[in-house]
Amino acid sequence: MSAVPSTAVTVDVAVVGAGPAGLAAAVAAAEAGARVAVVDAGSQPGGQFWRHAPETVQPAPDGHGHHGWSTYLDLRGRFDAAQRAGRITYLPGLQVWMAQSAGSGFVLRTTAAVSSSGAVPVTVTAARLVLCPGGYDRQLPVPGWDLPGVMAAGGIQAFVKANGVLPGKRFVIAGTGPFLLPVAAGIAEAGGEVLAVLESSSPSAWLPHLRAASGVPEKALEGAEYAAVFARHRIPYRTRSIVTEVLGSGRADGVRTARVDADGRVRPGTGRVYADVDVVGFGWGFTPQMELPLSLGVDTRLEADGSLAGVVDERQQSSVPGLFLAGEVTGVGGATLAVLEGLAAGAAAARPDSNVPVKQPAAIVRHRRFARAMHLAHPVPAAWQDWLTPDTTVCRCEEVTAGEITEAREDLGARDARTLKSFTRAGMGWCQGRVCGFAAACLGAGPGVSPDAGSLAGSAKRPLAAPVGIGELAALES
Repeated sequence: MSAVPSTAVTVDVAVVGAGPAGLAAAVAAAEAGARVAVVDAGSQPGGQFWRHAPETVQPAPDGHGHHGWSTYLDLRGRFDAAQRAGRITYLPGLQVWMAQSAGSGFVLRTTAAVSSSGAVPVTVTAARLVLCPGGYDRQLPVPGWDLPGVMAAGGIQAFVKANGVLPGKRFVIAGTGPFLLPVAAGIAEAGGEVLAVLESSSPSAWLPHLRAASGVPEKALEGAEYAAVFARHRIPYRTRSIVTEVLGSGRADGVRTARVDADGRVRPGTGRVYADVDVVGFGWGFTPQMELPLSLGVDTRLEADGSLAGVVDERQQSSVPGLFLAGEVTGVGGATLAVLEGLAAGAAAARPDSNVPVKQPAAIVRHRRFARAMHLAHPVPAAWQDWLTPDTTVCRCEEVTAGEITEAREDLGARDARTLKSFTRAGMGWCQGRVCGFAAACLGAGPGVSPDAGSLAGSAKRPLAAPVGIGELAALES
């Protein structure tokens, strides 16, 4: 599918993102009679969750390794049908670098995504806007994590889904949360060897949340499937365990691990080394991608996992009239929840003047309850800052160390993300703090102190939400 060649599109509803939430929102809005434009950085629908090989290759993707593939096929069939009928204008390979309120609607300015070729920038004007930008892997620094061979857990999974091959042969996966399971299972099923999965939490942490877990029984079935894969491939699953250091000279070739207590403090005498490791994958949950919602001034809150999320009502509408949010941007909760929220947001955006009383679907309530329980059962360990040494790199783009951030906090009074950026350049590089932002904010707040919503909002609010060429800026009308 190629981008629409025109430079301006005007529609009733614009949707940003074509992952589970964005696909669902676009389908719901189009089927409710709205003219819809979908802007997505990917070259084909599916987002990160349903990422798959290019659809031009043979054999066609069959959904192997994906959960909810039947849901994707249903949404994709309806999406394609709406495209053919002229109700959806699909704009792939584009990133929105600026979103603005304009009169009674919104204007989106786009640029070609880094990974795309031939995409033509388009300006989209819409009466209503649904933002479904998704999220990305949260990372915590440890000594050696900046070595080649260290990847985000989600990056490993995306690599396998998109290319059908592995980025290495021998893996260690570490962090916290259920997402570690499909990553490790996918590696094993693709022919790799998983030396260990290290989970910082404990299964007993779920005991206070069994009622919330029982409301979403399909999650238990998924867990049983992964357990069978782990047993078949003899993958060690070690709880209350972390990587304390990535070993190697020039690239990662091993890890040093340790057992930890409930707060993440290393237990003396529990150290262990895994040698001959090709790839180390870290995953500490996900962070909602908040640049666009924050640029439009939405109200936010801190989630149970410490991340910043947008506040919405029963119709998925934010505090900004006409602006709807769905998926991870309202709080990380998984693909099923994202689809449910996308359907609600798309339908509401298509019929903004409906007087029919709205009640949030029970399924959304159950999945949101489960998501909160998951965050509480798999928290970022409170004592993670103790794992660092003064020379541990925190901001990899600008090569800022933990010692430099601590010095700025203690000697210069830099206790929020923006001040830290000014004094140390942490978060000023190519990723604009997407990788180091959470860790830098926590280090700036100090040990045992969580950054507040204002600090996280400050680090994520940017005039430009994506890299854009100076020529495109110069071409804007004054």
